[in-house]
Amino acid sequence: MTLLLIYGTVSIFFSFLCSILEAVLLSVTPTFVNVAKSEGKSFAEDLETLKKDVDKPLIAILTLNTLAHTVGAILVGAEAKKVFNDDGYGVFIVSAVMTILILVASEIVPKTIGATYWKQLANFTTKALNMMIFPLKWTGILWILQLATKLIGGKGGHGESVLSREDFSAMTDIAHEEGVFKESESKVIKNLLNFKEILAKDIMTPRTVLKSANEKQTIQEFYDAHTNLRFSRVPVFSEKSDNITGYFLKDNMLEAIIKGNGNEPLTSIKRDIIVTNRDLSIPSLFEKLIEQREHIALVVDEYGSVSGLVSQEDVIETLLGLEIMDESDNVADLQSMARKNWEVRAKLMGIIEEETPEE
Repeated sequence: MTLLLIYGTVSIFFSFLCSILEAVLLSVTPTFVNVAKSEGKSFAEDLETLKKDVDKPLIAILTLNTLAHTVGAILVGAEAKKVFNDDGYGVFIVSAVMTILILVASEIVPKTIGATYWKQLANFTTKALNMMIFPLKWTGILWILQLATKLIGGKGGHGESVLSREDFSAMTDIAHEEGVFKESESKVIKNLLNFKEILAKDIMTPRTVLKSANEKQTIQEFYDAHTNLRFSRVPVFSEKSDNITGYFLKDNMLEAIIKGNGNEPLTSIKRDIIVTNRDLSIPSLFEKLIEQREHIALVVDEYGSVSGLVSQEDVIETLLGLEIMDESDNVADLQSMARKNWEVRAKLMGIIEEETPEE
C-alpha cells in the first residue's frame, strides 16, 4: 500500500507542476516581460527567451507530463494488482480515484492557480522550465521533437504581433468598465488608435474663412483695423489672398508698436510657414510640427493651391475631443466628426457666426 501511495503521489505531483508551469507561461504577457526587464528583474531575459521560442518550454512540459501520466498509471496499476491480489473491483476503485485526482489535483486546480497568480510565479516558472529544457536539449530529444512540430505546424506564427489594434480597443473598454480608466481617458486612447485615419484636410480651418493680412500693410494699419484680434498667429499674403508667404505673431506685432516700429510693413515681422499636403495624416503632420518647432502649417492641394490652415491646437483638440466609438466606424464617419469638432471650435473663436434660429 505504501508504494501505491508513493507512485500515485509522485505522478500527481509532477502533473500538478506541469499544469502550473503551462498556465503561467501562457498567461505571461509581453508587457509584463518588458516591465520586468526595465525593473532589472533577474529572470526577465530568460522569460523573454522562453516566450519568443515557446515551442521549447511547451515540449518540455508536455514530455514530463506525459511521462508522469503514463509511467504513473503503469506503476499504480501494477501495485494495485499486488495490493488487491488481482481483485478487479479493488483495481477499479484505485483507477477511479486516480482519474478524479488527475482531473482535479493535476489539471483544474493547478491551472487555476497558474492563471490567477502568474505574476508571482513567473520567476519560479522561468527557472523550472530552464531546468526541464536542459536534459532534453543535452540528449537531443528536444531537437527531434521541435523538428516534428515544425514539419507539422510550419513556423507556428513566430514573428507575428501578439496584439492588434482591435485587441487594444477591447482592452480599453474592459479597463473602463472595471474602473481602471475614466471615460475621458478611454476615449482618448481609442481616438489615438484611429488617429491615422484623420487627414489634415479634415481638421484644417478652410481657406474661405481664413483670417490673413497683406504683407505690404503696415503694422500700425493692421493693428488699428483689428484691435480685438483673437488670433495669436496671422498668415500674410503677397498681392493675392491665395498667395500665402508666411505668418506673424501677435506678440511680435504688439512689441513692434511699443518700440515705435508701427510704420514698418508686416514683412518685417513675418516668419516662414510650413507647407503640407491636405492628404497628410494627422500623426505625420503633428510630428512635422514638433520637429520644426512650429505651431501652424499651410495646407495645399495637389496643385499647390491653398486649402486652409492647421495648427497644433487643431490636432490636440481632435485627439481629445473627437468621439470615435469603435473600430467599425469608417473613415467618412471619422472625417465628418472631425469637421463638426472644428465647427464648434470655430464658433467659439468667432471665426464663423452662430446660426440664428428662425422665428
